[in-house]
Amino acid sequence: MIKDSSSCIFLLWVGFSKTVFKGQKHFSSAQVNDVVFSSDESHFATCSEDGSVRVWSTISYELVVQFQVLTQACACVCWSPCSNKDDARVAAGYSDGTLRIFSLASTEMEMKLQPHHTSVSSIQYSSTGHVILSAGNNGLVAVSSPVNGATLRVFSDHKRATVTTIQCVNEECKNFGVEGNEMWLAAGSDRRVSVWAADWLKEKCDLLDWLTFPIYDLAHILPPSLAAFCPSDHSLVIYTGYAAEKELSFYSLVKKQVCVALLVGGGSKAKPENT
Repeated sequence: MIKDSSSCIFLLWVGFSKTVFKGQKHFSSAQVNDVVFSSDESHFATCSEDGSVRVWSTISYELVVQFQVLTQACACVCWSPCSNKDDARVAAGYSDGTLRIFSLASTEMEMKLQPHHTSVSSIQYSSTGHVILSAGNNGLVAVSSPVNGATLRVFSDHKRATVTTIQCVNEECKNFGVEGNEMWLAAGSDRRVSVWAADWLKEKCDLLDWLTFPIYDLAHILPPSLAAFCPSDHSLVIYTGYAAEKELSFYSLVKKQVCVALLVGGGSKAKPENT
């Protein structure tokens, strides 16, 4: 279930039927791999196994534009920081390891990049839009220029584990003792999360923290590992994944520990003694 908090729009992502619905609205006949809202929540984008990227209006639920790539599955999609239609772009990652940038104003593909040799599992513009971060199924995270398409840097810290989440936020990192004007994180399928401080214009990017959560029974099909910065306090990282219990863990980048774990369905675990 995906919710637009400002306008109380609910979308149902049905994994078994591989379709997305809003009431009786049929959004795609192919498996939908990602759904993301623009920063002003006026539009949302979906990408599908058939290689399509579709942009929809959150007011009318009508299709605004569709971009189609043949013979490749589209695994992930993201919006540029600017949601003004004249400047807005969506970037998508494909099964052949390519990224494609599409312009909403021209309704055309602006650029094709090849930073990966395996299927792309996650993609995100930096909070300033200066770079695009993407990850392949092999765990390699690439930093690419949306201006000339060059691969600027490759991180191998999550190698051999699929990266399921990448998120970027504006944040002055001096409060954490490092230089940078934004933070980003990557969560891997092996229950590890890396948090980074960056200033892309200065070509600086330093590891801020490394979170490792216990690995439990691997004999069954498990949910993905997901992580995000708390919207109201970027010093808190919220994490969920496969564990002994269904829970949300709140990790403090200041205290360097899990402050509280909320059980899904209600209740919470006790905080560590030294919090």
